[in-house]
Parts: sequence; C-alpha cells; structure tokens
Amino acid sequence: MKWETVVRLKFDLKLEEGTRIGGSGGGLEIGELVDSNLTAIRNPANDEFYIPGSSLKGKLRSVLERELGRTSNNGREPCDCGKVDCMICTVFGAHKKTQPECGVTRIVVRDAFMSAASREEFRKVGAAGKPIVEHKTENVINRSSGAAEHPRTGERLLPGTVFDGEILLHVYEKDDAKKMTGFVRHGLGIIQEASSLGAGGSRGSGKVSFVNVREEIVPLEKLTV
Repeated sequence: MKWETVVRLKFDLKLEEGTRIGGSGGGLEIGELVDSNLTAIRNPANDEFYIPGSSLKGKLRSVLERELGRTSNNGREPCDCGKVDCMICTVFGAHKKTQPECGVTRIVVRDAFMSAASREEFRKVGAAGKPIVEHKTENVINRSSGAAEHPRTGERLLPGTVFDGEILLHVYEKDDAKKMTGFVRHGLGIIQEASSLGAGGSRGSGKVSFVNVREEIVPLEKLTV
C-alpha cells in the first residue's frame, strides 16, 4: 500500500466536569490525603497535567466498538478480525493479528497538553496557593448495613481546563479519507454526548467537549523540515 496523505484533526478538549486521568503509584501512605493510585497524571518535564494520547485513543476505540458490536473473545478484547471492511481494524489496527487484511494502523493520537490560557491559569492558581485539583472521595457501600466502607480520595482535573488535542489519520491508496475522518469525528461525538473520558464516568466524572475542531489534509510530498 502506498501512503499518500495525512488528515490532521486539531481541537480544543475542554473539561466540563472534574476529570480523573490517573497516574500510578502504590497504596495510601499514613498521613496522605490522596490515594497515590488516584493521583492525576503529570508531565514529568514540567509537572503540569496532560491527557495521554493512549487514554483518548482507547476511549475512542471502545465507544466505536460498542456501537458497532465489534469485539473479540466474547467482548473481553478489542476487535481483531483484521478485515478490509472493518472500520475499527482499518483505523485502529487489528488487535493481536500480525497480518491483517486491512493493513497497517491509520490513527495517531497525540498527547494533549494544556492550552496556553489554561497553563497560565494553572500557574496563577498554584502561585496563589489555591487548589489546582479537586479532591473527590468515594466509598464502597456495605449492602447489609448500609454503611460506607473503604473510602478512597482521588484527584480530578478542574472543570474548564482546556487541552490542545491532535489526531492524525494516515491515508493510503484506496482508503476513503472522508469516511475514516467522519468515523473518528463520530467517535469524538459519542464521547462528548453519551460517554466520558478518564475514570469514574458512571459516577459523575469526565464529561468533556471537543470544540473548535479543525481539519486539514496534508499531502506527504509537501512535508519537509
């Protein structure tokens, strides 16, 4: 297959609710407020929050697979059919299949870093000693006694924060660029209107919107440095 063009989608990813994009760590240490497994992920280079491309890509694939009913292993794994008429495998790649009929993965989802305005607000808030995250505590309810047990406190990114998002679609000969682009934009619409991003979506976290979406087609022959 000959790689011909790139479709570049740029957008503002705005958090409408507190959103938890988690980092990693151990359990809650004595004296700590936030469970280290529930901290918000940060860029180690500057300690600012960001949204990994893998988080958005995984959610995008998941909602589209659920809509189309395209999974494998009785719904426990992503679609791996690898067929040329499967938009999931064509765009995202065939899960675990090394020689799919549809060829190589088409999509690249960049990490989304805070917009210039949100970065400035983040710095002002931090300098003023105000909270730069929300703390949300959740409990497990004992169904017999009705008592709350095992409280865990996590960090959520503040509503109103905006991140610069970018998705690239690699278009090969015989690909339908318009169809693939529409498919991805439809998935973003599902996340915005009927789902969420990050953890805790069923418990009031992670409502986002994709605004100011810009679409650009870039022929490979015009790319240079």
